[in-house]
Parts: sequence; C-alpha cells; structure tokens
Amino acid sequence: MHKSLIKVIATGCGSGYFPFASGTAGTVAAIPLYLVLSPLSWPLYLVTVVAFTFLAFYTSQEAEMIFQEKDSSRIVIDEWAGFLWAMFLVLPTVPHLLGGFVLFRFFDIVKIFPANFFQNQLPGGYGVVMDDVAAGIYANVVLHILIRYVNL
Repeated sequence: MHKSLIKVIATGCGSGYFPFASGTAGTVAAIPLYLVLSPLSWPLYLVTVVAFTFLAFYTSQEAEMIFQEKDSSRIVIDEWAGFLWAMFLVLPTVPHLLGGFVLFRFFDIVKIFPANFFQNQLPGGYGVVMDDVAAGIYANVVLHILIRYVNL
C-alpha cells in the first residue's frame, strides 16, 4: 500500500494526530464505523471485525516503519479494532456506546493479562493490536453483564 494510505488507515483517518490522548480520540473516531457496522447480522459483523483486525495488524506494522517508532501514539487503528470488539452483539444506544467507550478505554489503559503480555511480547503490528483486542473483549464481557443485570 502507498504510504499515504497506510497513514490514513493507521491514524484512524487522522484522529491519531490529536495533540493529546490520541487513543481516546481514536476511539471516539471509531464510533461512526461501529454505527455503520451495527445493523449487520452478528456473523457478518464478526467476520467484518476479524477482517478489520487483520487490516489493523498489517497497517500498524507498516506505520511503525513509516513513523520509525514502536507502537506510535499516532497509530490508532488498534483502538478502532478494539472498540469494534467491545461492541460485539451490543445495540447502538447512547448508554451502550458510552458504556462500551468507557470500559474499552479503561481496559486499554489498565492492560490486564494477557493484554500486557501481547503488547510487550508480540512482534510488530500484532503487539500493537492484540492488547486492544483483549481490552475490547474484556469490555464486551463487562458491558454485556451491565446490560443484562444493571439494565444499562
């Protein structure tokens, strides 16, 4: 892929250039993509998110070489992938979006095992993305519990 296209994808359409809290800005920028994908049947949503995750592996790896920096803060495609995992099988309501957003950011920052292992031990784009996928899965589980038992 051309370097400019890699930068656009890896930086979440430029949201990774936000001057502070680029991961949070990148997650906010992922919300419209979730809203576009949310009407899909769950199998099609899952296949799409898996494919998107593989795109994130590739573009993160390429962007690290372009930016000459390991897990550059400008790379937020991993937040996009993680947020999409966080919202799997979740209806697109405002409380669900806010809950998914907060939970995903929390788990992305805290990096509960194996997220910290993935970030530190996996090479290149895999390490950049897999900690966010783990955070997204943790967020998804907690979000579903809150929806079911707290009526979020």
